Amino acid sequence: MLMKREIDPTEKIQETKRDFLYLTTAAMGAVAAGAAIWPFIDSMNPAADVLALSTTEIDISQIAVGQAITAMWRGSPVFIRRRTEEEIKIARAVDIKTLPDPEKDEDRTKKDKDEWLVLVGVCTHLGCVPGNKASDSKGDFGGWLCPCHGSHYDTSGRIRKGPAPHNLAIPPYQFTNEKTLLIG
Repeated sequence: MLMKREIDPTEKIQETKRDFLYLTTAAMGAVAAGAAIWPFIDSMNPAADVLALSTTEIDISQIAVGQAITAMWRGSPVFIRRRTEEEIKIARAVDIKTLPDPEKDEDRTKKDKDEWLVLVGVCTHLGCVPGNKASDSKGDFGGWLCPCHGSHYDTSGRIRKGPAPHNLAIPPYQFTNEKTLLIG
């Protein structure tokens, strides 16, 4: 016959204490591991100087219709052009099936602000900067001409001729009010 063994109450207390100590030790170990790993994870965030350059505010109130300016954002030139009605009509009349990198003009501007064109001014071929001054050649399509290898962009910043594989990039931007453009 089997005899039932009586459980000593102090043994039960010891078992409960042991479980508590295991759980407490595991919890403290997890907190210590988190505290040790956090500085490494936090170091992957951008530095304060990089965050300061992440946005650029531009006063656009003095830009006349037909004029373009160059601003800097994240170390790259950004072309801001206030297009004429004629430039917009010409850009929208292009059959996008004929373009090397098909994209509608309407998709390259903000709705209700289609006179404003904002582009990263870096040629997509080898990273040269197309001319953006009034005296610079506008190329065969009235937009921009890259002097390095002859890529021609139209008044919407789309590649039309030359070795560049893609249209000029559009940075993230928004109009904060009628006079201010925020890039980034």
